[in-house]
Amino acid sequence: MVRLSTLDKDERTSLEQLTCPVYPDRPWVSGPPLGERRIAMVSTAGLMLRGERPVPAADNRYRRIPDDAPAGDILMAHVSLGFDRTGFEQDLNVVLPRERLHELADAGEIGSVAATHYSFMGATSPEEMEPYARRLAGELRADRVDGLLLIPV
Repeated sequence: MVRLSTLDKDERTSLEQLTCPVYPDRPWVSGPPLGERRIAMVSTAGLMLRGERPVPAADNRYRRIPDDAPAGDILMAHVSLGFDRTGFEQDLNVVLPRERLHELADAGEIGSVAATHYSFMGATSPEEMEPYARRLAGELRADRVDGLLLIPV
């Protein structure tokens, strides 16, 4: 993992000066117990499927990752030069824990696993991602997703 202290001065200063958006402190939604929820995942690992066009730098759109996509067809297109891909290369579950999610469903801890998961490029501005996040919310609703696992990478 890259640490701020190992980055060059300009990159470190740029990251240290980023502001975090402030959102109202309120419940988002209510819903059924966890054992009845349909769960999807959203990762910021810049994942894409083999054969798709690479994710351009500063792209705020998301990619769809079908739950049944073969692990070997899921690629990481993260643009950060300092991003360590070692864990991803050894085990997809580090950035998209599908196997763990299915284990939870099989054990009855969650209701079901969504048909599709999603991946954004992590090195983007939350404010610029908002219109895409709103579009994603519509897709999640259409798939009857009522629980979401957010995976910041």
